[in-house]
Amino acid sequence: MDRLKAQASKNRDAAKVLRNRGKDVAAQRLEDRAKELESGRVTDCTDAVSGLISWAFRR
Repeated sequence: MDRLKAQASKNRDAAKVLRNRGKDVAAQRLEDRAKELESGRVTDCTDAVSGLISWAFRR
């Protein structure tokens, strides 16, 4: 979950930069994505996928 919160924070920072450049639509997309990441509706499968790949290469 920490990775998702960290990514949400990065998205919000990037949205601020985009707003300063006048790219409001792109900034809104990043803010919406940050809200999704923080909502808990998105699951982090990084560890599971990494484990599967490691298992596959050991065979």
